[in-house]
Amino acid sequence: QVQVVESGGGLVQPGGSLRLSCAAPGSIFSINTMGWYRQAPGNQRELVAAITTSGSANYADSVKGRFAISRDNNNNTAYLQMNSLKPEDTATYYCNVDLSWKTNPGIQFRYWGQGTQVTVSL
Repeated sequence: QVQVVESGGGLVQPGGSLRLSCAAPGSIFSINTMGWYRQAPGNQRELVAAITTSGSANYADSVKGRFAISRDNNNNTAYLQMNSLKPEDTATYYCNVDLSWKTNPGIQFRYWGQGTQVTVSL
């Protein structure tokens, strides 16, 4: 079983910053893409940002220029730096990893973390 653990959420005022971390420790699999999604009450889960092993990243239009995703391949960790936060960024943020087992590299699996709450409010 793969554990995906997020951390770094919290309460921040509008205009503030937070840094989320996502870790998927283990050495028997290879992680391909790591991504951050978010879901606000009553809304569908949406992609925020994703990054490939080579460092190629894509972002939702709503966060471009404010959020930055990065990763540490040696430690199976991804980060989401969130700046200039807005109340509409309030949501539960989920990390996901797309990986393949080294014993069966032809098949890819997706695992999700439990989520971390981000609240942007005065």
